[in-house]
Amino acid sequence: MANADHGGRPAEGFGATATGGARTRLRAARLGLWLIAAVLAARQVAVVLATPRGERLTDLETWVGPNGVLHVNGSLYASTRFTGTPFGGLALKPLTRSAEQALGWGWTFGTLLLVVALGLIAARALPPPVGRRTALLAAPVAVSLLMLSLPVRNTLWLGQTSIVPVLLVLLGCFTARGQRASGLLIGVAAALQPTLLLFTPLLWCTGRRRAALATGVTFAACTGIAWAAMPHDSHRYWVHHMAGVGLGGPADGLANQSLHGALLRLGLNGPLEVALFLSLGVAVAVLALRRAVRCFRDGQLLLAVAITGCAAIVVSPTAWQHQLLWVLLTVAGRVGRRASDRYVWPVTVIVVMTLPAKMILPNMASLDPVRDNVVLLAALAAATAVPFLSRTSPYYRAPLPVAHAPAAPARFRHVPPWPALRRVLTRPNLLLELLLLRVTYAAYSQVRLAATGGSNSAGRAEAEEHGKQVYDLERTLRLDIEHWVNHTVAGIGWLREFLDQYYTSFHFIVPLTVLAVLYWRRPGDYRWARSALGFATLLALVGFWLYPLAPPRLMPTLGFIDTVHGVQDFSRPDYGTLTALTNQYAAMPSLHFGWSLWCGVVIAVLASRWWMKVLGLLHPLLTALSIVATANHWVLDAAGGAVVVAAGFGLTYLLSGPRAATAAAAEREPVPARKTVRG
Repeated sequence: MANADHGGRPAEGFGATATGGARTRLRAARLGLWLIAAVLAARQVAVVLATPRGERLTDLETWVGPNGVLHVNGSLYASTRFTGTPFGGLALKPLTRSAEQALGWGWTFGTLLLVVALGLIAARALPPPVGRRTALLAAPVAVSLLMLSLPVRNTLWLGQTSIVPVLLVLLGCFTARGQRASGLLIGVAAALQPTLLLFTPLLWCTGRRRAALATGVTFAACTGIAWAAMPHDSHRYWVHHMAGVGLGGPADGLANQSLHGALLRLGLNGPLEVALFLSLGVAVAVLALRRAVRCFRDGQLLLAVAITGCAAIVVSPTAWQHQLLWVLLTVAGRVGRRASDRYVWPVTVIVVMTLPAKMILPNMASLDPVRDNVVLLAALAAATAVPFLSRTSPYYRAPLPVAHAPAAPARFRHVPPWPALRRVLTRPNLLLELLLLRVTYAAYSQVRLAATGGSNSAGRAEAEEHGKQVYDLERTLRLDIEHWVNHTVAGIGWLREFLDQYYTSFHFIVPLTVLAVLYWRRPGDYRWARSALGFATLLALVGFWLYPLAPPRLMPTLGFIDTVHGVQDFSRPDYGTLTALTNQYAAMPSLHFGWSLWCGVVIAVLASRWWMKVLGLLHPLLTALSIVATANHWVLDAAGGAVVVAAGFGLTYLLSGPRAATAAAAEREPVPARKTVRG
């Protein structure tokens, strides 16, 4: 295996000035990306070192601390806290003489340097053809993604060694000179993480047989040395614990993202589970190695290594979260013939590797098998199923382009600010849209909850004070109709039930229905409508954060009736299953009204029949009545919702220009002929 050549020569002649400007922009972009990587690295280190002792580097403390298993006499696996191989314990034993505090700082910064080295090697290993810009910008992007990934964050937090085997494999595959040196590095990595022996058949099948033999010999030598030095521990690890099973935590725990852990979580156990695990593991290993060999021969060396690493995750008896970096390396593969599909796999991998599973999938019992094994499923897909494009495919370098609306004059100059942002006519990828929708909503929910300190009780005094301010302002403006509407509706049974149901049911149903219809029937209009809704929601989050506001029903001295949830004990309110998950003081602006207004505007603009337009405009009116009648919002909250929706449409127009239909109509209009005046 060898590095790709990323060299290039500057243009000459008349293009020298333009090339100089491009170089300046490239240097600025590269510097900015490295600054982002440095900030992320500093933040990760600060989080670890600012944590009190005893709560950080817990695995490292367990191993080499004053009472660590590597420091005291006896078995490494007496308490099952040490998860490494006997050779790993033998290699770590010299560190037990280091001072504890110095070891913590040194270990953290040393791990940080290993992560940077890993990112640099991965960037250099990108398959050709790689342009100069991509080659220069890939390294800081790779380091940033590694810093954000859950495996690296867990490694830094726990004080683990899981980055070392990955780095040794990449060094052996992409930087080592000679097959023996390559095999030596990969063999040491396998001695630290045994399932990395899967790289031996990969090397053998790709013609690097000396490297494969060196890998096997090095692994056997390292394991033999550890067995001779610690025979009892070696027997206990390889025989009693079956290569690590039962060490570090229950094998069926959610942190174990291997096939063995998934089968145990599904309720299988005993000989049936072992037989199924072994048979499926062999099938996955064979299929993954065949795919990896094809990628190797195709010149995609990094992808071949990443696929083999993903197979090692799947077939390992235990694959803890800090050992799952191989999945992130599969972003080097290209998937999809259309340009709009090209981002699906990288975005999926980045989301899976940087966000907790509960943010990726809703908390529904039917989705538990998927959510509990989301990293395993990503590794399994990368190893066996994802249709990575060959470099010989015509779509590898030139995917089918995205169709844009023709340029059309806008109401304002410099709209859109960049021509590349003009309206897109083609339908976006559904999987990517659903993934981004779910992650965005999860982040929205987290920000809403964090706006008052992470709970409904935190920030209550400030929210109630803001509620008094809004109520006083409404009385000054003679808009304080909430109390009258609330008590009037509460006295009319059928109207109260209707508005309660409208408030609780239509907030999500109508926007999701509008988005679904637009996606299926009007893909060009779906994009601008979705963007406007996203901008409005982001602006609303700013309002929630800066101005937490108690709605009328949470103002105990004003006498409002909570028609939806009933009479409340304000010291311990109960608003159903979302009490602890939703910020009850996110009232300004009202997204209940804002989203309904967005629905009304979109339907009124795009609907083909007059009665549909009327129903669309009726929806925000009924929503406004329901939020006031149920005492869930002030009148000014609805006004705030209207403001953020208007700003959302405005930002969409500013960044994208006229709607696709408007632009197409402008292109079809004949240009009027100029009149000539004869003298």
